[in-house]
Amino acid sequence: MQKNPLRPAPPTHSSLVAVGDSFTEGMSDLQPDGSYRGWADVLAIRMAGRTPGFRYANLAVRGKLIRQIVEEQVDVAAAMRPDVITLVGGLNDTLRPKCDMALVRDLLTEAVERLAPACEQLVLMRSPGRQGPVLDRFRPRMEELFACVDELAGRHGAVVVDLYGAPSLSDPRMWDVDRLHLTAEGHRRVAEAVWQTLGYEAEDTEWHTPMPVTAPPGWAARRVADARFTRQHLLPWIGRRLTGRSSGDGRTGAQFSAELGKAFWVTPADHTNPGPVTDWRRVDS
Repeated sequence: MQKNPLRPAPPTHSSLVAVGDSFTEGMSDLQPDGSYRGWADVLAIRMAGRTPGFRYANLAVRGKLIRQIVEEQVDVAAAMRPDVITLVGGLNDTLRPKCDMALVRDLLTEAVERLAPACEQLVLMRSPGRQGPVLDRFRPRMEELFACVDELAGRHGAVVVDLYGAPSLSDPRMWDVDRLHLTAEGHRRVAEAVWQTLGYEAEDTEWHTPMPVTAPPGWAARRVADARFTRQHLLPWIGRRLTGRSSGDGRTGAQFSAELGKAFWVTPADHTNPGPVTDWRRVDS
């Protein structure tokens, strides 16, 4: 079959480092062993299937504010010199009762200025947001953050994945019971969005399309769900905000060794298998 000379060659990225908070760590895409997978892992699996010797590191940690991401992850990621770096941060700041948006913009700018020269392609995002009174209160801050993301991408040659404008990701069915983190299906769609933004051929051209309409839960079911959400997620979240604690306290990224104080790569455990990656092995050098 003759190749189409007008069709661009597929990318050949050989390494990926993911930087950010719980969204990139993978909550709430829970695996049987108790770990989280998430969109960054799904993306890495796809990229590894295209490029022999592919390497990956996820440095993201739940609950991190943009200052913590800059201080704890940015220089580590830059030192690894990957082909692709994804950076998603600042949204946790916008959800705090008090938020200095000028400082958030300055810190995000600092992160982009350090990361963009350290990789071939920096990926930024306009994060998804579901509808609801809690997030609606903070929506002006979120949109201010996304305007900053767009401006920084234009100045530094980054690409922006617009998840905020995707109708599918505002559907409550894409969100876990905590109403803050995506389900496995939501993460899959985010991975597809990043995959296409990087220039790979689409595997799901309809990732942004809303799910089929179904009958909404009844009044009683909604009240039970609201009560469970308040008890299990909202009140603990408020408690952490009031006491200055974070769900990420004492945690490190999946590919960061607290004992050694440095990050490490993982690569497919079996490079001879041309199929999807089912296991990773650590690379210490």
